[in-house]
Amino acid sequence: MKRRGILVTGTDTGIGKTHVAVRLVRALQFAGLKVAAMKPVASGAVRVGDAWLNDDALELQRAAALDIPYDWVNPSLFRMATSPHLAARVEGVAVDLDRLVDALDRLAALADCVVVEGVGGWRVPLNDHEDMADLARRFDLPVVLVVGLRLGCINHARLTSEAILDSGLVMGGWIANELFPRSQESQDMLYALEEIMGRPLLKMPFEPLQGGVVWTSNNHIDLVEILRLVAPSASI
Repeated sequence: MKRRGILVTGTDTGIGKTHVAVRLVRALQFAGLKVAAMKPVASGAVRVGDAWLNDDALELQRAAALDIPYDWVNPSLFRMATSPHLAARVEGVAVDLDRLVDALDRLAALADCVVVEGVGGWRVPLNDHEDMADLARRFDLPVVLVVGLRLGCINHARLTSEAILDSGLVMGGWIANELFPRSQESQDMLYALEEIMGRPLLKMPFEPLQGGVVWTSNNHIDLVEILRLVAPSASI
């Protein structure tokens, strides 16, 4: 079975991958697709009743219209908010990539496409021998890179995009996420990135917009391009 979907990765942790992944889920549903969301590995959990849950995975679960159990969305969860391989070591377990691939295939069988949010950055370790890039290769989905507009982002974006291409995966595009109120400095970073990497698929505003996707010049999803990546036969 050819998996259809998209993998959202980032130049670092805390730069808006979840925010972007949720927007992509909603945009694809707006186009009429059945969309599943997945956070295969998450570090950092909160206690909700009798269960330990991750906030990012919960956001993704709520965004997708399909009624999917939490442990399908987030099959590998660790309580400590640190690198997954370290958090797993504390709990005396290891991240099993075969198990995560099986979980993705289960979701892919239910949906037209799956939006997957990675953990941390592109090369964050998942166990003693494999990292997020290895999992991405196993998933074999087009990759969209989230770049947080802050000092150092140009270097991080170039290095990460080169690593994605070196992995043999499709680099579907990149997304500029404004982490702070707009300034001349952030606009200069954006212009420099556009010259180096090409036009972003989406420019995210500093203030989260309410009520789903709002189609403005500074919050524009190139939905045609996203659909070409995840579901070539779909139309809008």
